[in-house]
Amino acid sequence: MDPAEIKRRLLAEFPDARCELIDLTGTSDHYELHIASDVFRGLSPIRQHRLVYQAIGQDVGTAIHALALKTYLPEAWTRST
Repeated sequence: MDPAEIKRRLLAEFPDARCELIDLTGTSDHYELHIASDVFRGLSPIRQHRLVYQAIGQDVGTAIHALALKTYLPEAWTRST
């Protein structure tokens, strides 16, 4: 799956998101995603991950074979994008 499409879907669901998507194998099907959004405020990590999967989940297990996911609140974001 094209990384630009994944980011497009994420930003449609989380307009304030800062995200970093890393293609782990160079094959566009194994990714590591770091995403920060105020939408996650007050939610458990499990609920945060579920929201991300709702945005791109239809392709997890098919076009996206693996997704390592880290969610953050905006003030906890420390990654450079």
